[in-house]
Amino acid sequence: MGDPPEFDEWVAARGRSLLRLAYVLTGNATDAEDVVQDALSRALPRWSRIATVEDPDAYLRRMVINAHTSSWRKFRRRESPVSEVLGTSVEAVLPDDALWQACRRLPEPLRTSVVLRYYEDLDYAAIAELTGVREGSVRSRVSRGIALLRTELGDEHE
Repeated sequence: MGDPPEFDEWVAARGRSLLRLAYVLTGNATDAEDVVQDALSRALPRWSRIATVEDPDAYLRRMVINAHTSSWRKFRRRESPVSEVLGTSVEAVLPDDALWQACRRLPEPLRTSVVLRYYEDLDYAAIAELTGVREGSVRSRVSRGIALLRTELGDEHE
């Protein structure tokens, strides 16, 4: 095994996949960029250690998920949602896709599990490791999330 990649090289090669993951978790590009930037800014000082772990990609995905979780917890504590957004509406910025909109309405733990399972194509054990819950809980979250999506969307998205 050769030398671990430099941080800049790794980000150039894998940064887009982190951004895609963050986008699916957050629902918009601005929040996704903030989440990835937060995760990468935390990873940089520890890169010499992170680069030597068995799977740096999984480590950084976990950091992105943690940064996302922290961001929505902060949002719930500090900001108050309003019924109408002045200027551009959120619906105008997001894709007009019924499945995507339904997925965004899932509770956070269910959405994270469904996204990691079907968008990132991770197995249940990997999701359990990334999210810090038992594999059985991941299976339950994915199952409940898919059931809610089927209920909301009906047969049109089978």
